[in-house]
Amino acid sequence: MIDISEEGARNARPVWLTTLADLGLLLMGFFVFLQATQAEPRLLASGFRAAFDAPAAEPRPAMPVAAAILEGFPPGSAVLPPAAHVVAWAREAARDPRTRITVTGEAGRDAADRDLATGSAAILAADRARAVAALLVRGGAVAPDRIEIAAADGRRRAVLTLGYAGVPQ
Repeated sequence: MIDISEEGARNARPVWLTTLADLGLLLMGFFVFLQATQAEPRLLASGFRAAFDAPAAEPRPAMPVAAAILEGFPPGSAVLPPAAHVVAWAREAARDPRTRITVTGEAGRDAADRDLATGSAAILAADRARAVAALLVRGGAVAPDRIEIAAADGRRRAVLTLGYAGVPQ
């Protein structure tokens, strides 16, 4: 039975006190959540993925911030043109450990700019990218694990893209 007498009304807690307690608990829970997210974000995210049987996250590509171009490849060849400026650019760019360099080799759209053995423009473009990447590694400009290689069609050149990849793990 509910006591609705005057004495029962005096002993009852005011409604605002219950609301204040609820808000206080919500605020405390929010700060606990903020503190919990101070853990390694990748570990926390992988834990959530594992709990919900979600697929693993794809690595994010580096965000491009600068580029250099090496032009002058002979038609149908991956022989390097003079590349001292590209090596110097890459050495300066790689000073920051958060960056990655993507070397994109390109082959021209004309019939003369094809790989001699296979007749493929894609293989010639990849050979040009590998030749530039090897030059950067041999020259001590960039560590091999910080270089990505890509191929494209366009002109007889190699495009080096400096990308911000975040803090190395």
